[in-house]
Amino acid sequence: MSKILFVMTGVDHWTLADGTKHPTGFWAEEAAAPYEILTSAGHEIVVATPGGVVPTVDKGSLAPEVNGGPEGADKIANVLAGMSELHSPIRLEDVNLDDYAAVFYPGGHGPMEDLAVDATSGRLLIDTLASGKPLGVVCHGPAALLAATRDDGTNAFAGYRVAAFTDVEETQAGLADRAKWLLETRLVEAGVDVQAREPWAPNVVVDRNLVTGQNPASSAPLAAELLQKLG
Repeated sequence: MSKILFVMTGVDHWTLADGTKHPTGFWAEEAAAPYEILTSAGHEIVVATPGGVVPTVDKGSLAPEVNGGPEGADKIANVLAGMSELHSPIRLEDVNLDDYAAVFYPGGHGPMEDLAVDATSGRLLIDTLASGKPLGVVCHGPAALLAATRDDGTNAFAGYRVAAFTDVEETQAGLADRAKWLLETRLVEAGVDVQAREPWAPNVVVDRNLVTGQNPASSAPLAAELLQKLG
């Protein structure tokens, strides 16, 4: 079938307003659920990170309480254990968009640290948007959209309807008052039309070839939408 590119954070921390490095990485469900759905449909996954570093899973995302209990946590852990692609990522800088049928960005707080300011990722996002290929981005993954600036300084996603981790969710998660900036606020400032819905409930927004999800619970339904677009 087709090759799908997973662009993932390469950091293991998120620098807070006071300079503290909050341990993080990618959120387990946001990589595992789409991986399972897409590979079960016969698609091949390739992981890319800045510099080709092996991505770090946010240990908090493996806890039973954020995965619907021990059974859910075990399932996510088992999927991650089978994701051999995580151990041999390619360099984001070496990605050729022509090689892929779709591009997907999982979240976690890691993208707030690196992908939000990564010009290579920003160019890839602009090119994917222009190509018409399906582009999926979930939870804190839309932080990467902030780096998708054109030569005139405007954001390529301005005017697009998106779902992303909301300021309310960040507040309820206990980190909003310690953050340098908040994702929803920054996206709105860039001209992106954030479609916020009930905290923690699935919310997937489709606008042209862009498919976005608000939170971890949106990961699986987002992957289902990507499958539809892939035909």
